[in-house]
Amino acid sequence: MIATVEFFEVVLAVHIMAVVFAFGATFAYPVLLGTVGKSDSRALPALYRAIHAISVKVIMPGLAIVVICGIYLASKLHVWSEFYVQWGIAVAVVIGAVEGMFISPNEKRLIEVAEKDLGAAGDGAVTFGAEHDTLVKRIGAVGATMDLLVILTILFMALKT
Repeated sequence: MIATVEFFEVVLAVHIMAVVFAFGATFAYPVLLGTVGKSDSRALPALYRAIHAISVKVIMPGLAIVVICGIYLASKLHVWSEFYVQWGIAVAVVIGAVEGMFISPNEKRLIEVAEKDLGAAGDGAVTFGAEHDTLVKRIGAVGATMDLLVILTILFMALKT
């Protein structure tokens, strides 16, 4: 017997894949930052550049695909009034706004500050300054909050609450 696949099921699969694509890497940031920070702090500016590239080239386009697929699914399935749909829309708006207005500018500043601190160290040991440490904590706290929003959204979508 051949299974019949409806178009909305393909869109649902793309919606789920886009969430994994857009946000999957962010859950590994604490491990990456901790490992690189302890093993070769001189590499941190390059890691910050890579994380910023993920924000711009992976998270934001992935979020756009999540939203487009979500709009199609909510319309096709007539579930606009469901909590999980309203929650998902709100979280997408918040993540998009926070990425664009907070995370991205702060990541750029973190790269500048880390490169300045690295340059000031010359060939000696790198000591990152207070601004660096503040930016890392600020970006980390906001990033962790956004990861929590993603987890809650997945839970609400799965439970259809």
